Amino acid sequence: MSRKRKVRWARFLGPGLIAGASDDDPSGIATYSQAGAQFGFAMLWTVVFTWPFMVAIQLIAAHIGRVTGAGIMANIKTIYPRWIVMALTSLLVIANTINIAADLAAMGEALQLVVGGGQHGHALVFGLVCIVLQIFVPYRLYAPILRWLTLSLLAYVATAFTIKVPWAEALQQTVWPSLQWSADYLLVIVAVFGTTISPYVFFWQASQEVEEMHQNRPHHPLKDLKRGGDSELVRMEWDTLIGMAASNIVAFFIILTTAATLHAAGLTNIATSAQAAEALRPLAGELTFLLFALGIIGTGLLAVPVLAASAAYAVGETFGLRSTLEAKPGEAKGFYGVILAATLIGVMIDFTPLDPIKMLFWSAVINGVIAIPIMAVMMLLVTNKRVMGRFTASPMLAIGGWAATAAMLAVVTALLWTIR
Repeated sequence: MSRKRKVRWARFLGPGLIAGASDDDPSGIATYSQAGAQFGFAMLWTVVFTWPFMVAIQLIAAHIGRVTGAGIMANIKTIYPRWIVMALTSLLVIANTINIAADLAAMGEALQLVVGGGQHGHALVFGLVCIVLQIFVPYRLYAPILRWLTLSLLAYVATAFTIKVPWAEALQQTVWPSLQWSADYLLVIVAVFGTTISPYVFFWQASQEVEEMHQNRPHHPLKDLKRGGDSELVRMEWDTLIGMAASNIVAFFIILTTAATLHAAGLTNIATSAQAAEALRPLAGELTFLLFALGIIGTGLLAVPVLAASAAYAVGETFGLRSTLEAKPGEAKGFYGVILAATLIGVMIDFTPLDPIKMLFWSAVINGVIAIPIMAVMMLLVTNKRVMGRFTASPMLAIGGWAATAAMLAVVTALLWTIR
């Protein structure tokens, strides 16, 4: 491939690819593993069904960032009262911090399974590595690192080809699944939706579009252009389509692998991603176990920075602080302070008796609840000509975004019904 073509693809694949890959964090891997272990191939359809919703809402987030030149919270606070902005920001930070704790715990446990040692010590090291990279490495150098980390997702595609899979049955269940109308089945469906459509990913992609805008030309929002800008919309569409496809393909293969091994062996209760890796060892062999465990570490190294940074972007935009990964530590103290605090608190939670899995469940509940108003506000923003200028969402994109919002409302309602 020529250098010119490589540069072109590197430009096309950025915020959307990283956003999609970070969605498959260790906690997400645990959700997909539980889906496959508990219900087998009957859960494969969920990741196919959620893909168009993911594409629509993430593309809307990208539009808001690139067209307005500001993140989601910065746009929300121009329309809604400050107390609403503060409430949404607080909930997002709490949910992200708990998610960071669960991801670091899974990474520490996975490394312990591979090389031994203490899982808490491993989690601390992973947390410090993420902090150092985010605070001391400029965005223009850090973004390529995150892009390369997305390759860790290939581990989950590879695992499916190290075991025996009844492909005919798997594909049949994907197209025509055996639905079960039970509370447990519904709860797992809700968990998959909550894992794939997460507020922190909205904030990340919108803010990264702003970061990319400052790295490339033109260095100003699309809405300021009197003509042109279509090439940027095409770039965002391809980036998001590919990123969300990668995310859900990986989720498909995780469910496939655990269904063909754990479910088939009668192991139906998997609480963590590391537990799934350990359970695969005697059933599928050392190679499958190793690929699965190393994938947890790789995806965690990608997801933890995204979780911390998305919280920092939201706080920075809420309080009018300089919010960019390109700034030096002394130039964005508040922004980097949130990244530092969220990650360190996540590490400290892992040293307490608190159960990170239960915390993860409640963070998913919070994420699901706050996703609905955030998605609704995003839709109002992206269809508002005063906000978006001539780059308001197309009718097709608007329909997709509202459909995603309605779907999330339905699954959150279902979740509240199952836990009442």
